[in-house]
Amino acid sequence: MTARGMRVWVVVMVMAAAAGACGGGAMPDSPAADGSAATDAPPSVVADGISVETLMAATERMASDEFEGRAPGSRGEELTLAYLTEQFEAVGAEPGNPDGTWVQDVPLVGITPQPGDNLTVTANGESRTLEPAADYVAATKHVVDEVEVNDAEFVFVGYGARAPEYDWDDFGDADLSGKILLFLVNDPPLEDIFGGNAMTYYGRWTYKHEIAAELGAAGSLVIHETGPAGYPWEVVGSSPYGEAFDLVAADDNLGRATFEGWVQRATAESLFQMAGLDFEEAKAQAATREFRPVPLGVTGSLRIRNELRRIASQNFVARIPGSETPDEVVIYCAHWDHMGRDTSLEGDQIYNGAADNATGTAGLIEIARAFLAAAEPPRRTVLFLAVTAEEQGLLGSRHYGENPLYPTAQTVAAINMDVLNQWGRTSDLTVVGYGQSELDDVAAEVAARLNRTLAPDPEPEKGFYFRSDHFSFARVGVPAFYGDPGVEYIGKAPGYGLEKRNEYNVNDYHKVSDEVKPDWDMSGAVEDLTFMYEMGALLAGSERWPAWSETSEFRAIREAERPQL
Repeated sequence: MTARGMRVWVVVMVMAAAAGACGGGAMPDSPAADGSAATDAPPSVVADGISVETLMAATERMASDEFEGRAPGSRGEELTLAYLTEQFEAVGAEPGNPDGTWVQDVPLVGITPQPGDNLTVTANGESRTLEPAADYVAATKHVVDEVEVNDAEFVFVGYGARAPEYDWDDFGDADLSGKILLFLVNDPPLEDIFGGNAMTYYGRWTYKHEIAAELGAAGSLVIHETGPAGYPWEVVGSSPYGEAFDLVAADDNLGRATFEGWVQRATAESLFQMAGLDFEEAKAQAATREFRPVPLGVTGSLRIRNELRRIASQNFVARIPGSETPDEVVIYCAHWDHMGRDTSLEGDQIYNGAADNATGTAGLIEIARAFLAAAEPPRRTVLFLAVTAEEQGLLGSRHYGENPLYPTAQTVAAINMDVLNQWGRTSDLTVVGYGQSELDDVAAEVAARLNRTLAPDPEPEKGFYFRSDHFSFARVGVPAFYGDPGVEYIGKAPGYGLEKRNEYNVNDYHKVSDEVKPDWDMSGAVEDLTFMYEMGALLAGSERWPAWSETSEFRAIREAERPQL
């Protein structure tokens, strides 16, 4: 699981829509007329082939010290891929790569910044050198030993959104090649468009760096503000100064901006002052359709040196071929990687990643077993994709999305699993990104069948939908579903789920203590896996093609590939 911060859960329970309900945009009704939660525990429903015993056996094996934290390019990767091959062969699945193998190669590069020249800004003949980590952070994705930008002009581009579905374009016909672009974080704070309170992809910092590359910018800096970002400066302030991984494009990533990063709000304000402009006035103008880029008349120069390390990693791929339309594919996804070993630590040095994400990877095996235990094979092909380098920024899934083994136009949907429930049964399932696509309707049908409820993501403004591997499918147009564990724990006091989540975040998240615990109760996890299995079985056994919602930023991509939808 990539960094998500200390997530605060304000639970809004909703009842699943009746079986067969489709296409509705409104949330289903609540479970009881008086707003109370049901007290009688419904009977547990677990699919044939899925069990706590087999789930735990696989989780314990992959989270063992033997696997050394499952870092990409390590002995732990070799052991993980060998174990997954053994397990999927045992359940009766086939190699998932059309070339007959169980893997897809994922070329990675490790980039460690070395001392260079700090960012210097100049206006009206006066220069100021900014302090890295205090004023700004910057790194390069270019796979070269050194990059340099000299006297490039800063241009304020507002929120930097080019969103045709909202008739919004912050760039117009401005030529921004060779410029250093300054972006506001998040998307325009408007109630009627850009998802209202929910963040759209236009608000993610990754989108801003991507659009900067498309525009030929020399640099891309996002102005950090704690409120709209959702996390303090300290979260990004030290991020580029250790080794960071990235995919290696054919051009060695030279198509990206020369440098990317963040700048403190106070530092950005000082740049506006050097230009004789008011930051707050410019920010207010950026929240209008009339906004266009504002050159500041301030230039910047920067030199970054790199130490490079190329790494060969792999995604694992298995499949169950479809019986009638094998060229149509439903994907289950989970990341197998974690954070490896830190030899500088005293005592325990292994980041076992038991919850994150040995549980989800083990879940892939369980769901494959359930499909093969079913009375009839799926009409469509079901693909099981265990991806590498999620912890480094969804790199393995992004590589698959950009280099799919099966055409994205023929991929029905992707269902992602990242950190399964370890604390018992819940009556609900949290849908991250509720409202994005008709997969919500599929989930509602399954919820009604299994006597479960759905809860929408309580913090859509934080953009969690864009922070796990399903997003790599969404960004290439494939409808993607991400179900988080619920928070209404059967037989537990209100607030138990929040307490356990926060306990995990504080004590175990991305720590060596993320190990299998003796008090884990995986009865809820196998019910959630059954839910995911039923969703995929419904899609793989039908002719349905779930569409994106009318306002989804991914709808146009899908319609271009499948105009008949």
